[in-house]
Amino acid sequence: MAAENIDDVVDGLAGIVREAGRAGDRVGYFAALYRQVTVQVRAAVHAGQFDDGARMDRFDTHFGNRYFDAYDAWRRDRSGPRCWRAAFGLLDDADTVIVQHLLLGVNAHINLDLAVAAARTSPGEAIHALRRDFLLINDILARVVLVVEDSVGAVSPLLSLLDQVGARTDERILDFSVRQSREEAWYNAVLLAGQSEAEREAAIERLDVRAAVLARLIARPGGLVRPALELIRSTESDDVPAVIAHLDDAMERPSARQETA
Repeated sequence: MAAENIDDVVDGLAGIVREAGRAGDRVGYFAALYRQVTVQVRAAVHAGQFDDGARMDRFDTHFGNRYFDAYDAWRRDRSGPRCWRAAFGLLDDADTVIVQHLLLGVNAHINLDLAVAAARTSPGEAIHALRRDFLLINDILARVVLVVEDSVGAVSPLLSLLDQVGARTDERILDFSVRQSREEAWYNAVLLAGQSEAEREAAIERLDVRAAVLARLIARPGGLVRPALELIRSTESDDVPAVIAHLDDAMERPSARQETA
């Protein structure tokens, strides 16, 4: 699976979501979230919100192909980046809650793929001209993540327990912070853009290792979070196709955050 433009990315993600829904495969959870992010980015491109819409189309295509490559590698022979293997490896784990599946994907895509895609889109000094558009795409991602998190409550009734144990505050769930990761992704993008090919490969390897460590913390948190997750999981819907369908249209429903904004 390889995309040539942002439309291909949307179509490819929609295909994964459809197949996951038919097969009852939890890979559809993150794919549904990611499809919505990409639809929002495409709308922003068409609305002229980015400084360079054509560049953003290329950026999103590189970004999407990072996910498709990881997905294809996992399906082929369980290979691919460490952080994506950690995410895909838990798809059949009945004890992993829905929000963990979502954040495992977000972790890999932000903490590894986002910087790599940015550096590939705008290598060298050109990376600095990308900053405003880079921050805008991150804002779109964060906004969709918040809406989807709220929508998860309909299929995960006790998700609010994470707030009570301090694991979901200020965009932070378990041991992953969307806001902090967005900031670090820009720093890493600038670093990668200025490196030689050999230096870049070594840096990407380090980013993958770090993201894999974060994935393990998301998957197996300690303290009071673990028993809270066990209780949350006991009340979640086991109807994977229904959960995928619910997540896939989250942006079309008013969320609690939107209603109180």
